[in-house]
Amino acid sequence: MSGLYPEIEPHDMGMLDVGDGNLVYWEVCGNPTGKAAVMFHGGPGSGCVPGWRRYFNPAAYRVVLFDQRGCGRSAPHASDPAVDLTLNTTQHLIADIERLRDHLHIERWLVAGGSWGTTLALAYAERFPERVSEMVLFSIATTSKREVRWLTRDVGRYFPAEWVRFRDGAPAAERDGDLVAAYDRLLHDPDPAVRTKAARDWCRWEDSHVGVRSNHRPDPRYDDPRFRMAFARLVTHYWHHAAFLEDGALMRDAGRLAGVPGILIHGRLDIGSPLDIPWQLSHAWPGSELIAIDNAGHGAGQPGIRDAVLSAIDGFALPLKSGD
Repeated sequence: MSGLYPEIEPHDMGMLDVGDGNLVYWEVCGNPTGKAAVMFHGGPGSGCVPGWRRYFNPAAYRVVLFDQRGCGRSAPHASDPAVDLTLNTTQHLIADIERLRDHLHIERWLVAGGSWGTTLALAYAERFPERVSEMVLFSIATTSKREVRWLTRDVGRYFPAEWVRFRDGAPAAERDGDLVAAYDRLLHDPDPAVRTKAARDWCRWEDSHVGVRSNHRPDPRYDDPRFRMAFARLVTHYWHHAAFLEDGALMRDAGRLAGVPGILIHGRLDIGSPLDIPWQLSHAWPGSELIAIDNAGHGAGQPGIRDAVLSAIDGFALPLKSGD
């Protein structure tokens, strides 16, 4: 694999009114008559970045990128403490995605996503399998209660100093309890100084548990106060409610994806999202394939994961053989 495709600019974009006072930013790039594909970004709250365009052959794909409610270029932005997150749930995001698909007159599309985006992709595809042609998921998570506890408490065994610092950001009386709930409350505190510190402490921990290599560099996005606050508010909001899904439902209902080809790409050194989750998913989802990447951690930037994602997306762009 020679690397990412060249940088391109969108040929269409807009702000879609999805109701509830929300406008969702979207863009389309690549071949206007190509195969439709959509990228689900991580976080929650990361927003879609231009680099995701480069994972798709622009001659083969009509690529849709969008920012989920409350983040990126969508409005209103969750960094504003006045923004009520009550109407920002997985069910709302799924409805937004369907509204966007209909707005763009797309019948079916390839769904790609990473990290939190895999939770959203699975929830969407299990609800609307007839709208999904294939799936390419990497750094897989289902945002179950078990996974949230692992990320906020148990994985601290690998990062003890960083975890103690994260734990101690919560009030002393809450440090042995639900840390997500504690941070969620801090991020809604009327004192802006309390909210600012909580967002910084949360994002510092987020950056710590993906740093499995000695050359890990902090994510520069967390230096932006606006990004940091929206990210922290949205992650704690979704994790506090276990993605607004019945616990274990994504794994239980994976059989609904029978007939939807899927490639699951995951790093063996992904400490924050252990390999057992995609392994279980691959056994519950008929027609899926798990590719475990040695010496790789979390995210598309990890060694081997980028190339595997590119290869999978390229593979689905190829015309089907006769009889398939």
